[in-house]
Amino acid sequence: MLEQINGGLVVSCQALQHEPLHSSYIMAKMALAAKEGGASGIRANSKEDILAIKQEISLPVIGIVKRDYEDSEVFITATKKEVDELIESGCEMIAMDATLRKRPDDLPLKELVSYVRKQKPNVQLMADISSVEEAYQAEELGFDCVGTTLFGYTNETKGSKLYENDFAFLREVLQNVTLPVIAEGNIMTPEMVKEALDAGVHAVVVGGAITRPQQITARFAAETKR
Repeated sequence: MLEQINGGLVVSCQALQHEPLHSSYIMAKMALAAKEGGASGIRANSKEDILAIKQEISLPVIGIVKRDYEDSEVFITATKKEVDELIESGCEMIAMDATLRKRPDDLPLKELVSYVRKQKPNVQLMADISSVEEAYQAEELGFDCVGTTLFGYTNETKGSKLYENDFAFLREVLQNVTLPVIAEGNIMTPEMVKEALDAGVHAVVVGGAITRPQQITARFAAETKR
């Protein structure tokens, strides 16, 4: 999958239960629209959505399962249960929270990585990280790539934006790991995609700016109130 998305755009097609477009059918059509627009890959949430997307298009998929756990803030592919669902989905890459935060039932991240390698060796692994330290850890644990997905979403980085200060955090990650780095997180414009690629990332993931119409509408509507 990394070869297929090299230098390209991955479109995140997700809608959670409380969102207007929550539907595997709609996400499959969103993925089709992304493919027709030139996407190299798709990032999708849940076994059901991924199966529907794979019936619609042949682009490779980064799969995740978002699920809340009472004993942990980690909710992106947090346990073996989510991994099993993603393996069954047939996705080419599994992304998981690779932060240093406590995981559900104190499951070590190393154990979850080993579990994937044992169950499905040909599936690639993406580490969703929020710090350079976590990127180091991901490299040591044998992930295939790291994504800046969670920068700005942990207590330590809350409020930070990936593109601030000329992608300073992104550049720091690029300088400190040898793994392919995927830029993800609040990338809102084509110009930002180009800047990230020019900085040296392997690929760029864009979600809300393309696939969440309620957020897109809100940005336009905000201008009518000025």
